[in-house]
Amino acid sequence: MCPVPTVSVVGLGAMGRAMTSRLLRTGHEVVVWNRSPAPVGEAVREGASSASTPAEAASRAEYVITMISDPPALEAVTDGSDGVLAAAAPGSALLQMATVGPGPVLALAERMPAGVDLVDCPVLGSLSEAEGGTLSVFVGGDADRAAPVLESLGRIVPVGPVGAGSRAKLVANSTLFGLLGILGEAIALGDGLGLPREATWEVLGASPLAAQAERRRAPLEAGEAPVRFGLALAVKDADLVLKAADAAGLSLPLASAARGWLASAVAEGRGEQDYSAVLAHIVLRAAG
Repeated sequence: MCPVPTVSVVGLGAMGRAMTSRLLRTGHEVVVWNRSPAPVGEAVREGASSASTPAEAASRAEYVITMISDPPALEAVTDGSDGVLAAAAPGSALLQMATVGPGPVLALAERMPAGVDLVDCPVLGSLSEAEGGTLSVFVGGDADRAAPVLESLGRIVPVGPVGAGSRAKLVANSTLFGLLGILGEAIALGDGLGLPREATWEVLGASPLAAQAERRRAPLEAGEAPVRFGLALAVKDADLVLKAADAAGLSLPLASAARGWLASAVAEGRGEQDYSAVLAHIVLRAAG
């Protein structure tokens, strides 16, 4: 049996923390780094060890996962004397798992030290999937190279070379944001036409949106949902979709409209709420 590799996780937001817990439960030694100390302490109490810089984290592991918020944050943790690239050893691999778009990943590939592999592998799924090891991992690059770690986190979906993983994630996100927009407008339409909300849910349960309707019903009716993915981050991801589409010469009116709903919900003060709060926002705004 091959030894379970040591993994460093750089970035302990909600997803980074959940992935760290999963890696620990599946037998990996895990080293963690984060800008703020609170999640580091939580991970250490679970059995991880801490590093003082991303460079130190990289020096202590065979695999380094970056799970950060945006392209500037990725550059901040990879570059400079304290960055991952300064200390990653030949034979190690950097698993870039955040949603940052293909451009920053391809730029990172140009900066990689000799002998250090880059695998572009963003994930689809939320905290429950990360905790249960059921994420979908879109792999651009050598999937076999990353498998000793990624198999602990979910289903590996090879999609091509470095850069393709990030492109695939944008395709997946475009469907998710669009579905939420359509679902919210359908609920608003039912309300506006005088259907009892219970009847609207029954209709949606018989529609192509049945799975999403079932998942979102209870949080919407309760008026709250646990924050698994913040609305402000959803706007960032929607912007990445539209930026990539524009670069490819594509016009995507539905993706643009979905982004508009997300952004207006953030402007209303919902940025720290779960991204599914856009449904309540749509229902209220559609009614005038």
